Parts: sequence; structure tokens; C-alpha cells
Amino acid sequence: METEDSYGPLCGINVSLELSSICVVDAQGKIVKVAKVASDREALVAFFVALGFAVRRIGLEARPLSQWLHAGLKRAGFETVLLETRHVKAALSAMTVKTDRKDARGLAQLMRMGWFAGAGCNLRSAGASARADLAALLRSGRLREAYAHSSVFYHAMRKD
Repeated sequence: METEDSYGPLCGINVSLELSSICVVDAQGKIVKVAKVASDREALVAFFVALGFAVRRIGLEARPLSQWLHAGLKRAGFETVLLETRHVKAALSAMTVKTDRKDARGLAQLMRMGWFAGAGCNLRSAGASARADLAALLRSGRLREAYAHSSVFYHAMRKD
């Protein structure tokens, strides 16, 4: 049986290339904090440190840039989970209007309810999406650092 302490706030992050949408919910699903933060490890770590309370777990949908952020958050000591993309898509498909903010809220609720499957850090099946993310990382200059944390770029480049 889990104790009351194990029901701390949970967080969902919807990662985009420039800004990531963040939603923190409590154990009952009430929104505690909503924000947009630069899609950068240091900016995300600074956000969570400045919250003033500990977040029990952080969930990110498994995408190439998410893997890079996941590694940085883990290194900073946060419990972070990559959520399996197909499960997230199925769970959030009922939303009629999709926005980054609503996706972040949906991810936080998935974390709260435990309705997720953790994903590994190798996204070989990401295909075209991985190639698009690779191109964006090349343009943004973050490829070298992201490459150190993911083999998806190698596999995406080999498909072309």
C-alpha cells in the first residue's frame, strides 16, 4: 500500500522544438502549475527547482528531443519517465481540440492514473518523425548533445 507521501504532484511535459508545455497536477488531478519553458535541459531543471515543491514523477512522450531532455532531467535527480508514443496517442485521441497545453495536461493525468507504458530510449520505429526531428536539431545546433543520448539519429539517417 502506498503512503500519502507517495501521492505527490506529477508532471506532464509536451515537448516542442522551441518551447515545452508543462502541467503539474496533484494526487486528485487538480492543476497546480501550468507553464511554457524553453525546450532546454537547463531551463527545465531551473523550472522544477524554482517550483518550491518536489514533483514525484515527470512524464514526457517518447520522441528524439524528449530523450535528450529525459537524460538531463534524470542527471539532475528527477524521476523521469518516457511514455510510449502509441499509448499516449490512444489515450489523448478523445480530445477534440489538441493544443500543447492540453497535451501536457493529458500527459500529467496519465502519470497520475498510471495509464502509461514506459518506453526505452531507442526509437527505431519513429521513422519519418525521427528524420523531421533530426533536421530540426541540425538547424538548432543541438544535434551533437542529443546524439550522445540517443541512437535514433543514426537509424533515422540510415533510412534515407
